[in-house]
Amino acid sequence: MRTAVVVAGGDPPPRDVLDDLPDEVWVVGADSGADRALELGLSLDLIVGDMDSISSGTVAASPNAQVMAFPADKDATDLELALDTVADRDDIDRVIVLGGTGGRLDHFLATTLILAAPRFADLAVEWLAHPGRVTVIHGHARLHGTVRAHISLLPVGGDVTGVTTTNLRWPLTGERLPFGSSRGVSNEFTAAVATVSIESGVLIAVQPVD
Repeated sequence: MRTAVVVAGGDPPPRDVLDDLPDEVWVVGADSGADRALELGLSLDLIVGDMDSISSGTVAASPNAQVMAFPADKDATDLELALDTVADRDDIDRVIVLGGTGGRLDHFLATTLILAAPRFADLAVEWLAHPGRVTVIHGHARLHGTVRAHISLLPVGGDVTGVTTTNLRWPLTGERLPFGSSRGVSNEFTAAVATVSIESGVLIAVQPVD
Protein backbone atom coordinates (compact mmCIF):
# COMPACT_ATOMS: atom_id res chain seq x y z
CA MET A 1 0.00 0.00 0.00
CA ARG A 2 1.06 3.59 -0.64
CA THR A 3 0.89 7.02 0.93
CA ALA A 4 -0.76 9.89 -0.90
CA VAL A 5 0.44 13.42 -0.28
CA VAL A 6 -2.19 16.06 -1.02
CA VAL A 7 -0.74 19.56 -1.24
CA ALA A 8 -3.33 22.26 -0.61
CA GLY A 9 -3.30 25.93 -1.49
CA GLY A 10 -2.95 28.82 0.91
CA ASP A 11 0.16 29.40 2.96
CA PRO A 12 3.03 27.13 1.93
CA PRO A 13 3.95 24.48 4.49
CA PRO A 14 7.43 24.69 6.03
CA ARG A 15 10.04 22.78 4.05
CA ASP A 16 10.87 20.58 7.04
CA VAL A 17 7.57 18.75 6.49
CA LEU A 18 9.44 16.82 3.80
CA ASP A 19 11.31 15.07 6.62
CA ASP A 20 8.02 13.45 7.67
CA LEU A 21 7.20 11.98 4.26
CA PRO A 22 7.90 8.38 3.18
CA ASP A 23 10.37 7.81 0.37
CA GLU A 24 7.69 6.83 -2.14
CA VAL A 25 4.50 8.90 -2.29
CA TRP A 26 1.71 9.62 -4.77
CA VAL A 27 1.48 13.41 -4.99
CA VAL A 28 -1.73 15.32 -5.63
CA GLY A 29 -1.93 19.09 -6.06
CA ALA A 30 -5.26 20.64 -5.09
CA ASP A 31 -5.42 23.58 -7.53
CA SER A 32 -2.79 26.11 -6.38
CA GLY A 33 -1.46 23.38 -4.11
CA ALA A 34 0.20 22.11 -7.27
CA ASP A 35 2.33 25.28 -7.24
CA ARG A 36 3.24 24.60 -3.62
CA ALA A 37 4.18 21.00 -4.48
CA LEU A 38 6.67 22.16 -7.12
CA GLU A 39 8.09 24.74 -4.70
CA LEU A 40 8.74 21.88 -2.26
CA GLY A 41 10.45 19.86 -4.99
CA LEU A 42 7.69 17.24 -5.21
CA SER A 43 6.85 15.60 -8.52
CA LEU A 44 3.12 15.76 -9.22
CA ASP A 45 1.10 12.69 -10.20
CA LEU A 46 -2.31 14.37 -10.24
CA ILE A 47 -3.69 17.92 -10.31
CA VAL A 48 -7.30 18.41 -9.15
CA GLY A 49 -9.46 21.52 -8.98
CA ASP A 50 -11.24 24.26 -10.87
CA MET A 51 -7.86 25.70 -11.95
CA ASP A 52 -8.78 29.22 -10.83
CA SER A 53 -5.62 29.84 -8.80
CA ILE A 54 -2.95 27.54 -10.19
CA SER A 55 -0.02 29.20 -11.96
CA SER A 56 -0.08 28.93 -15.75
CA GLY A 57 3.27 27.20 -15.97
CA THR A 58 2.65 24.50 -13.36
CA VAL A 59 0.75 22.11 -15.63
CA ALA A 60 3.38 22.51 -18.34
CA ALA A 61 6.09 21.81 -15.77
CA SER A 62 4.35 18.56 -14.78
CA PRO A 63 4.04 16.57 -18.02
CA ASN A 64 3.51 13.27 -16.20
CA ALA A 65 0.64 14.55 -14.06
CA GLN A 66 -2.96 13.66 -14.80
CA VAL A 67 -5.25 16.73 -14.70
CA MET A 68 -8.82 16.54 -13.36
CA ALA A 69 -10.47 19.91 -14.02
CA PHE A 70 -13.81 20.87 -12.44
CA PRO A 71 -16.14 23.81 -13.09
CA ALA A 72 -15.76 26.86 -10.86
CA ASP A 73 -19.38 26.50 -9.68
CA LYS A 74 -18.97 23.31 -7.68
CA ASP A 75 -20.19 21.92 -4.36
CA ALA A 76 -16.84 21.05 -2.80
CA THR A 77 -13.49 22.67 -2.19
CA ASP A 78 -10.53 21.68 -4.32
CA LEU A 79 -9.04 19.89 -1.31
CA GLU A 80 -12.20 17.83 -0.76
CA LEU A 81 -12.23 16.84 -4.43
CA ALA A 82 -8.60 15.77 -4.13
CA LEU A 83 -9.30 13.70 -1.02
CA ASP A 84 -12.29 12.02 -2.66
CA THR A 85 -10.03 11.05 -5.55
CA VAL A 86 -7.48 9.57 -3.15
CA ALA A 87 -10.17 7.64 -1.26
CA ASP A 88 -11.34 6.03 -4.52
CA ARG A 89 -7.97 4.36 -5.04
CA ASP A 90 -7.50 0.82 -3.75
CA ASP A 91 -3.73 1.15 -3.42
CA ILE A 92 -3.73 4.07 -0.94
CA ASP A 93 -4.12 3.54 2.81
CA ARG A 94 -2.57 6.75 4.16
CA VAL A 95 -2.93 10.40 3.21
CA ILE A 96 -0.87 13.36 4.37
CA VAL A 97 -2.25 16.83 3.65
CA LEU A 98 0.32 19.62 3.39
CA GLY A 99 -0.57 23.29 3.82
CA GLY A 100 -4.07 24.64 3.43
CA THR A 101 -3.99 27.48 5.95
CA GLY A 102 -4.47 30.73 4.11
CA GLY A 103 -5.95 32.96 6.80
CA ARG A 104 -9.62 32.13 6.15
CA LEU A 105 -11.29 30.69 9.22
CA ASP A 106 -14.09 29.07 7.21
CA HIS A 107 -11.63 27.15 5.05
CA PHE A 108 -9.60 26.10 8.11
CA LEU A 109 -12.66 24.75 9.92
CA ALA A 110 -14.03 23.10 6.77
CA THR A 111 -10.72 21.32 6.18
CA THR A 112 -10.67 20.04 9.76
CA LEU A 113 -14.18 18.61 9.44
CA ILE A 114 -13.54 17.13 5.98
CA LEU A 115 -10.46 15.25 7.19
CA ALA A 116 -12.50 13.68 10.00
CA ALA A 117 -15.40 12.67 7.73
CA PRO A 118 -16.60 9.06 8.05
CA ARG A 119 -15.96 8.34 4.37
CA PHE A 120 -12.22 8.67 4.99
CA ALA A 121 -12.23 6.33 8.00
CA ASP A 122 -10.31 3.64 6.11
CA LEU A 123 -7.42 6.05 5.53
CA ALA A 124 -4.79 7.07 8.06
CA VAL A 125 -5.13 10.87 7.77
CA GLU A 126 -2.64 13.53 8.88
CA TRP A 127 -2.54 17.26 8.22
CA LEU A 128 0.78 19.12 8.36
CA ALA A 129 0.46 22.87 8.19
CA HIS A 130 1.99 26.01 9.65
CA PRO A 131 0.07 25.85 12.97
CA GLY A 132 1.23 22.28 13.60
CA ARG A 133 0.01 18.73 13.01
CA VAL A 134 -3.46 17.18 13.07
CA THR A 135 -3.94 13.42 13.23
CA VAL A 136 -7.38 11.91 12.74
CA ILE A 137 -8.04 8.95 15.04
CA HIS A 138 -10.78 6.44 14.28
CA GLY A 139 -9.39 3.58 16.31
CA HIS A 140 -5.74 3.79 17.32
CA ALA A 141 -2.78 6.08 16.64
CA ARG A 142 0.88 6.41 17.57
CA LEU A 143 1.81 10.06 17.95
CA HIS A 144 5.35 11.41 17.84
CA GLY A 145 6.42 14.48 19.80
CA THR A 146 8.88 15.78 22.35
CA VAL A 147 8.64 15.67 26.11
CA ARG A 148 6.42 18.51 27.45
CA ALA A 149 5.14 19.36 23.96
CA HIS A 150 1.43 20.12 23.91
CA ILE A 151 -1.23 17.90 22.39
CA SER A 152 -5.01 18.28 22.43
CA LEU A 153 -7.56 15.52 21.86
CA LEU A 154 -10.80 16.91 20.42
CA PRO A 155 -13.96 14.92 19.60
CA VAL A 156 -15.50 15.55 16.18
CA GLY A 157 -19.14 14.91 15.29
CA GLY A 158 -20.18 13.45 18.64
CA ASP A 159 -18.94 11.93 21.88
CA VAL A 160 -15.88 9.67 21.82
CA THR A 161 -15.88 6.70 24.19
CA GLY A 162 -13.29 4.30 25.52
CA VAL A 163 -10.40 6.75 25.21
CA THR A 164 -7.15 5.28 26.51
CA THR A 165 -3.77 7.00 26.27
CA THR A 166 -0.15 6.25 27.11
CA ASN A 167 2.77 8.60 27.71
CA LEU A 168 0.65 11.71 28.28
CA ARG A 169 0.89 13.80 31.42
CA TRP A 170 -2.83 13.45 32.16
CA PRO A 171 -3.70 9.89 31.13
CA LEU A 172 -7.10 8.60 30.12
CA THR A 173 -8.20 5.01 30.73
CA GLY A 174 -11.34 3.89 28.94
CA GLU A 175 -12.89 7.32 29.38
CA ARG A 176 -15.45 9.40 27.51
CA LEU A 177 -14.65 12.73 25.87
CA PRO A 178 -17.93 14.53 25.18
CA PHE A 179 -18.41 16.54 22.01
CA GLY A 180 -18.27 20.26 22.77
CA SER A 181 -15.99 19.86 25.80
CA SER A 182 -12.50 21.28 26.30
CA ARG A 183 -11.40 18.45 28.58
CA GLY A 184 -8.86 17.10 26.08
CA VAL A 185 -7.14 20.44 25.48
CA SER A 186 -3.46 21.03 26.38
CA ASN A 187 -2.20 17.64 27.46
CA GLU A 188 1.55 17.03 27.28
CA PHE A 189 3.89 14.33 26.01
CA THR A 190 5.93 12.54 28.67
CA ALA A 191 7.89 10.52 26.09
CA ALA A 192 8.78 10.73 22.42
CA VAL A 193 5.87 8.47 21.43
CA ALA A 194 2.34 8.50 22.83
CA THR A 195 -0.58 6.27 21.91
CA VAL A 196 -4.29 6.97 21.77
CA SER A 197 -6.98 4.34 21.28
CA ILE A 198 -10.75 4.78 21.20
CA GLU A 199 -13.75 2.44 21.13
CA SER A 200 -16.19 4.67 19.24
CA GLY A 201 -16.32 8.09 17.64
CA VAL A 202 -13.67 10.24 15.98
CA LEU A 203 -10.89 12.22 17.63
CA ILE A 204 -8.48 14.70 16.18
CA ALA A 205 -5.13 14.98 17.89
CA VAL A 206 -3.78 18.51 17.48
CA GLN A 207 -0.09 19.16 18.06
CA PRO A 208 0.40 22.94 17.89
CA VAL A 209 3.73 24.59 17.24
CA ASP A 210 5.05 25.44 20.72
